[in-house]
Amino acid sequence: MDTVTLYDYWRSSASYRLRIALNLKGIRYECEAVDLLSAEQKSVANLARNAQGLVPSLDLNGDILTQSLAIIEYLDELHPEPAFLPATARERARVRALAYAIAMEIHPVCNIGVVDQFMAMTDAKPEIKQQWMQTIIRKGLLAFEKMLQHPDTGRFCHGDQIGLADICLLPQVYNADRWGAKRDDLPLISGIVERANNLEAVKQAYPTDPAKAP
Repeated sequence: MDTVTLYDYWRSSASYRLRIALNLKGIRYECEAVDLLSAEQKSVANLARNAQGLVPSLDLNGDILTQSLAIIEYLDELHPEPAFLPATARERARVRALAYAIAMEIHPVCNIGVVDQFMAMTDAKPEIKQQWMQTIIRKGLLAFEKMLQHPDTGRFCHGDQIGLADICLLPQVYNADRWGAKRDDLPLISGIVERANNLEAVKQAYPTDPAKAP
């Protein structure tokens, strides 16, 4: 991969996942910002890359991929080490169930476009947005904590190596903290997040507001 460009937004959960994955694989990439606050994701340029008008998109030497989980699994096939998915079909099913519990259950209904549409259609007061985020994220993380009560959970969501489920969990916990969702009674999640956040690849992917960057 000679030229790798990630079109992302610094606070996008899906973009955060992909930054973590690229860093863990040791793939060098350049970031091109797509400003969601100014609706740049709906621009002609971004729609040419991503027909859904979303982020992230990953350009691999002119071959553009979309949807973060699809991209992460693609990268895992191209670069098998470190593996994001375990060896057996049953183990992979468990890891995907954990990843999907966040990426397909919590994340979609907390997506800023969905929440803003809900706010507009219901003429909701601003504080309802935070209540919505707190309620949905809290409910989802409670279920995720129960899913982690499994013998295959180790230092990370599955075993002792960071993988696909952890890559999905970290951005969701970042959003939980951002919106003030209670999680101090979720010890398995908290332990995994603390260990993952100590990894250099994860530290380098952490959301940083470009306006505040040195």
